[in-house]
Amino acid sequence: MPRVDYLNDPEAPAANSIVPAVSAIVPDSEGRILLIRRTDNGYWAIPGGGVEPGESVRQATAREVMEETGISCEVTGVVGIYSNPGHVAAYDNGEVRQQFSICFRTRMTGGEPRTSDESSQVRFVAISDLPSYKMHPSIRLRVDHYLEERSEPYIG
Repeated sequence: MPRVDYLNDPEAPAANSIVPAVSAIVPDSEGRILLIRRTDNGYWAIPGGGVEPGESVRQATAREVMEETGISCEVTGVVGIYSNPGHVAAYDNGEVRQQFSICFRTRMTGGEPRTSDESSQVRFVAISDLPSYKMHPSIRLRVDHYLEERSEPYIG
């Protein structure tokens, strides 16, 4: 489903839903970060998605990473909680979703990178190469917070 992201845009449509979501920073043994190229908006992003009924955020994180990338992982900590009401995503079905996502630190436990319906490209990216990847500012913020190695999770 194509999507348009708005960030602090006075012309953005009003939110009509909020869905608890998770995202994950998945480093490999070399410290590179797992990124996907999203099929719905073309941006590079960290894997993630909505929490489904009956699962915990820990389970949702592992499921979303596996579904989108073919990589298995386990949650090791929290990067931050991102709930900016000024960030909405408008879908072509009329849904306008307000951001609410918990970003987790993870440890890779196996798998091989592969694409999915949600990811046209999947790769581990060196920290030094991250600036050349076009990311939505909300995703760039999560990556930056991870790289800062904060002692406490970001809450915003």
